[in-house]
Amino acid sequence: MTGQSRKWMVLVATIWIQAFTGTNFDFSDYSSSLKSLLKISQIKLNYLATANDMGKVFGWSSGLALSRLPLSVVIFIASAMGLLGYGLQWLAIKNLIALPYYLFFLLSLLSGCSICWFNTVCFVLCIRNFPVNRPLALSLTVSFNGVSAALYTLAANSIDPSSDSLYLLLNAVVPLLTSLAALIPILLQPPLDSLSRSADAARRNSVIFLVLNFLAIFTGIYLLLFASSTSDEATSRIYFGGAIFLLVSPLCIPGTIYARDWFHNAIHSSFQVEGSGFILVHVDDLELHKELLTRQNSALNLSNGDDHGLLGENGSVHGGQRAKTSDVGCDKVLGQDQLTMLGEEHTAAEVVQRVDFWLYYIAYFCGGTIGLVYSNNLGQIAQSLGLSSSISTLVTLYSSFSFFGRLLSAVPDYIRNKFYFARTGWLAIGLFPTPVAFILLAVSDSEAALKVSTALIGLSSGFIFAAAVAVTSELFGPNSVSVNHNILITNIPIGSLLYGFLAAAIYDANAYSVTTGDFMGDTLVCMGRKCYFWTFVWWGGISVLGLASSVLLFLRTKHAYDHFERHRSRISAQSLVS
Repeated sequence: MTGQSRKWMVLVATIWIQAFTGTNFDFSDYSSSLKSLLKISQIKLNYLATANDMGKVFGWSSGLALSRLPLSVVIFIASAMGLLGYGLQWLAIKNLIALPYYLFFLLSLLSGCSICWFNTVCFVLCIRNFPVNRPLALSLTVSFNGVSAALYTLAANSIDPSSDSLYLLLNAVVPLLTSLAALIPILLQPPLDSLSRSADAARRNSVIFLVLNFLAIFTGIYLLLFASSTSDEATSRIYFGGAIFLLVSPLCIPGTIYARDWFHNAIHSSFQVEGSGFILVHVDDLELHKELLTRQNSALNLSNGDDHGLLGENGSVHGGQRAKTSDVGCDKVLGQDQLTMLGEEHTAAEVVQRVDFWLYYIAYFCGGTIGLVYSNNLGQIAQSLGLSSSISTLVTLYSSFSFFGRLLSAVPDYIRNKFYFARTGWLAIGLFPTPVAFILLAVSDSEAALKVSTALIGLSSGFIFAAAVAVTSELFGPNSVSVNHNILITNIPIGSLLYGFLAAAIYDANAYSVTTGDFMGDTLVCMGRKCYFWTFVWWGGISVLGLASSVLLFLRTKHAYDHFERHRSRISAQSLVS
């Protein structure tokens, strides 16, 4: 019983870490001050944003550290990197020390690397403590990374709303304080043998995850309403206190574990209806997992390790990974190098040879990544349209809807019994709002269009970021997901550089030199619709390419998903008969 309580304490600690370590999302809040201080062009400012995202290139270093060091040590190394990276930038922007541009670049790179280390720690904590409910734990905790910008906006407004540099100080200090608060639950993790893997435990956990998801939705609505509101410092402190209360409130869950028998008998039994699509964790999924493992081991024995086993339509085992290629037209394109089974393990060398991987890579590169670059440029976009006072509102709007998008990524697991649809199909649906938003931005320069488009892009990119881990696991194997997903997200720094350079080049081409009031010297500023019009046109066209790639990926993988669902349903029917 105590072990069950401790794992929920770990989950709450993981939520705190994710909520306060998405420090790259508030770059737009202080980017204008950084540009004025360094007297740099928009292109050079883009390089600093890219450096923040380039930390993901070094994501492998966090895995290496975890293989040699305890989790508690790794999390404080991540905190130290953020403290050094953001702290020195804050000292420079306050004119307490002088730093050249290249050091700002290296410090931004270090700060971005710290975020990746925090994410890896959270990923390991969820996998270790929730072996049965792993997808639910991951989707919930990853979602809270999307509210970081809104939380930091509330914190900054409660201290000094007029100081942009305050964001850098908060980025440096708050993750360290959060790590200290999360230390005790991490040190008191339950032993692995105390974690129940039974079907009953999965059902009980599903109800708790349901409650936590409702609480997460309420938290997102709260931040959307109050983080972007214009208020004095005293009122902002009250709002920030309410946000902290909502983040602390899940601590009541470990106490309720001791009353779980009553909860199960009084509520869960009436809540679960036979045939309902609202059961988050299915017993038949657990049995299917066992069945697949048994068949895979049999295939490995037959092939002496040469090929992984695949389940055919009749349940028999087939070696090899690739479907037969059709000889004509569209079928040839869709059938070439096609996956025939979900969950088959792929090494890094095998993944980069798959057509499906590159379709997936392009969809992410032209969808979620372009949304992240848009958020990095929100400060200059708002400034160019004469909406400098709305930057915090726009950042909060993007952050909140990114959070909702991440929560929506769990929808396929919530409704699968009533409506089953391949997860790659959901990925394509999640990409659709992005080109719509850029078309709207290109057509109109109104404040309303900017806010609606920001919300749509945040919703879309948040969905993609959260769904990508599950898609990578299903297409290329759960045991290889850490390596393969790190290969996938190499597109983020590449996209940040290319898309950001495109936007910066167009901005600088239309900019003129002005003398700022806060710092001596001139800086390049662009005002008007012309600053980003062609950027929105280009980004819109690129996002359409990403949408097309995701649709093609869905058509190529639909057979494997349908095959998996039919087999799952067959095992479910057999278990009901027996």
